[in-house]
Amino acid sequence: MTAAFKQPPEQTASSVAAPHIVLRGVAVDFVLERRRNRVLDAIDLDVRKGDFVSLIGPSGCGKSTLLKVMAGLISPSEGSVTVAGLAPQHAVKARLIGLVFQEATLLPWKNAIENAAFLLMVADGAVSRAAAFDRAAAMLRLVGLEGAEKKMPSQLSGGMRQRVALARSLALDPEVLLMDEPFGALDAITREEMSECLLEIWERTGKTIVLVTHSIDEAVYLSREVHVMGANPARIIETLPIHLPFPRNGESYANPAFKAAEHRLRGLLIESHAKRRT
Repeated sequence: MTAAFKQPPEQTASSVAAPHIVLRGVAVDFVLERRRNRVLDAIDLDVRKGDFVSLIGPSGCGKSTLLKVMAGLISPSEGSVTVAGLAPQHAVKARLIGLVFQEATLLPWKNAIENAAFLLMVADGAVSRAAAFDRAAAMLRLVGLEGAEKKMPSQLSGGMRQRVALARSLALDPEVLLMDEPFGALDAITREEMSECLLEIWERTGKTIVLVTHSIDEAVYLSREVHVMGANPARIIETLPIHLPFPRNGESYANPAFKAAEHRLRGLLIESHAKRRT
């Protein structure tokens, strides 16, 4: 899929004043062997409507836990979370949130279009099979899989399966996409292709995207803003705006702004890892 980017619109003053996702004082405690362990602590976060942000930090620091809090899969022990003005659980019921995980988790007995239509048909009993399939076909075209509608998951590459998973979430037409390491299991070239695909989808749809990633390059290339997390317990230790112009393409990796952001993020992660060992 060849990306044909346009310049994403500048954030307006009103969008800054009214964030799409708001976390205030969020903490999460897990109980293990009768001991309470604080995993997240004092998380304050604003994500503007239509923005693309990434969460990056040491392995196991709590990035996925934070994403699950935004998705309503984990309730915070302290603090508050809203997505589009609603509690996450209500935002999910209103189909305002779409989730994409590292594993595509396609149903092996259904073909690509059946998998892409599946969540929509489950979420909305009023939608007809024909309407759901029309929507799924449109989303498969959006992710670059036109012509693959009848292929079974076993006939698809890893990157193609992830495209179906993305189409499945997009079929719900959510306002917010929450993505947990969706390209982590892919090879380097396929991962870059998926990054280009995701940027084009973001530019076309204007959805708010929050991405968890371990890849510094991926975070810089895709994001307008990167939130760096520390550990024990996890906090946001720095928010780094990415001053890398659009459109972004292969040449962006050589841009001085890319190099500067990469250097800063690498330094923060090295520092965070060092503190975790002490």
